[in-house]
Amino acid sequence: MNASITTHAEEETMAAAERFAHELVNGDVVALRGDLGSGKTQFAKGVCRGLGIREHVTSPTFTIVNEYTGGKFPVYHFDFYRIRSVNELKEIGYEEYINKNGICLLEWADMIEEELPPQRYDVQLSLGKTNMERLIRISGVQK
Repeated sequence: MNASITTHAEEETMAAAERFAHELVNGDVVALRGDLGSGKTQFAKGVCRGLGIREHVTSPTFTIVNEYTGGKFPVYHFDFYRIRSVNELKEIGYEEYINKNGICLLEWADMIEEELPPQRYDVQLSLGKTNMERLIRISGVQK
């Protein structure tokens, strides 16, 4: 899947992600990239909603990973903003999560670029012309 989407509100960003979630299959990895405030967490919330997750979805900034169950697939939502080494990834069991059944959502994926699986979706979010506008570029990498 390759798509470019422009949204004008948080709810539109979540709705776009919800539609994208219908493309996902068990085992998919979604690498979310973008500056602070670009909408990575809103996109993750929309994906979870699209997969039927009814829990409150928050950014796992301090816990590194949140697990959500009860939807079509388990979702493992990571935030790598505070990760500084490959050893830290090993400590949290990153490799086991990537190889589990479920969907992995990776916020700040650029922080662990060399550890990303080759088969994944890349989602680039960026600020648009207005405060609420977001530009979303989705590409499938070797899918």
